[in-house]
Amino acid sequence: MKNRGSRISARRPQSIQGKHGPLIIAEVAQAHDGSLGMAHAFIDAAARAGADAIKFQTHIAAAESGATDPWRVKFSLQDKTRYDYWRRMEFTEEQWAGLRRHADERKLYFLSSPFSVEAVDLLQRVGVAAWKIASGEVNNIPMFDRMAETGLPMLISTGMSPLKEIDAAVSRARSRQVPVTVFQCTSAYPCPPDKVGLNLIPFFRERYSCGVGLSDHSGTIFAGLAACALGVDAIETHVTFSREMFGPDVMASITLDELRQLVEGVRFIMAMLRSPLDKDVVAKEMQPLRNIFMKSVVVTQNLSAGARLRVGDLTGKKPGTGIPVSELTGLVGRTLRRSVQADHMLEEADLLPQVAGAAGS
Repeated sequence: MKNRGSRISARRPQSIQGKHGPLIIAEVAQAHDGSLGMAHAFIDAAARAGADAIKFQTHIAAAESGATDPWRVKFSLQDKTRYDYWRRMEFTEEQWAGLRRHADERKLYFLSSPFSVEAVDLLQRVGVAAWKIASGEVNNIPMFDRMAETGLPMLISTGMSPLKEIDAAVSRARSRQVPVTVFQCTSAYPCPPDKVGLNLIPFFRERYSCGVGLSDHSGTIFAGLAACALGVDAIETHVTFSREMFGPDVMASITLDELRQLVEGVRFIMAMLRSPLDKDVVAKEMQPLRNIFMKSVVVTQNLSAGARLRVGDLTGKKPGTGIPVSELTGLVGRTLRRSVQADHMLEEADLLPQVAGAAGS
């Protein structure tokens, strides 16, 4: 990732970044439910919503799972075991290559988290823009090293890891001179606001001097927008076509319409962050509106020439093109040069010159 506070250099052409600020990753995961057509539909929808990257998960059941692999949540009535579920989620290498080509056509970075060395090898042949290491794979050293060998940037989720494990992963990647982005993540589905951990974004940046991201499972756009305001480099969020869809991550996902709102919000926040204001300059630019909305000193009743102004003779009314109401008290005790009618906006020409020491007497 290019530098937006990060001291990790984008040393390789494969380093990835967002078009308008943080890299926004639409995480499909298993939302396609094993349907290749649905997976392709997610690519089109994410591109229309303005995402920068599309991310899947590459599962090879025989390489990562066994008969005793427990369900996180027993959600599927059609899969007897979790192994059966992973088998149903598999795509062939040719199908993965088709998804990558489709992502390329839609100008999306193609990403997929591998869950075995075999999946890493498959994805390297297919071609990914970077490696996204899932929270449960951070300590999978053989797989981690296999990814690091490729030299591609590594996006590391930390949803289940203590600091010691994250330290080791970052150090391991850096030993291969690989660009690193550390994602704050909490593996809760959905993740409540008190577990999002926004405080860890600046903490990780300072601790590792690298790009930082948020892998969000809150099922809202709020966490991503807040992370953007904190200067995050990447935002990953699960997506779904509808919260009525089938799958284990639906409750932790945002809809594609919400993804579009997230993208628009990020662009708005980035425009704000890139445009610091000088209040004096803004006030000068606002002069036409000041003339409309500010108030000027007017007289409350008919007054004759020679009258000395009292507090009750004066008030403030719009527009603000006369003597500012802020100067009202300084006019008390001044003498009128000419007669004025009620609601007349006072001008300096209506008054005799100020006599030193006479104001307010």
